[in-house]
Amino acid sequence: MEINKLPYKLTVCKVTDIVEIDTKKDFYFIGKTDEEISLVCVTEETPTNTIEREDGWRGFRIQGVLDFSLIGILSKISGILAENKIGIFAASTFNTDYILVKEENFERALDVLRKGGYVVV
Repeated sequence: MEINKLPYKLTVCKVTDIVEIDTKKDFYFIGKTDEEISLVCVTEETPTNTIEREDGWRGFRIQGVLDFSLIGILSKISGILAENKIGIFAASTFNTDYILVKEENFERALDVLRKGGYVVV
C-alpha cells in the first residue's frame, strides 16, 4: 500500500465558525459536532478566529480510493505508529484516510511504516 507525503506543515485548531475558512484552498478538513468546529489546514492559512490551535503537524494520506469494505487499514497503520510511540491525529474522507503526526516524529513515522511494508511516495 502506498503512502503519499503531504508537502506542507499543518495546524489543528478549533474555530468559532466556518466563515473565515477559505474553501477554495487545496487542503483543509472541517469537523463539526454539537460541541465544536475543528479545522485542519495549512499552517500559513489558519484563520484568525481560532479558539485554540496546535501547530507543528505533518501529514500523509493513504494513496488511492479505499473501498468501504476494506477493514483495518487505519488500525494497522496507527498500530505500527503506536508501537513506536508516535501519536497520531487521523481524519477520514469519503475516498481515503489522512494521518497527521507531530513534525518532530514525521520522518521516523515514515521510516517505521516503510519497514512495515508500506511504500512512501
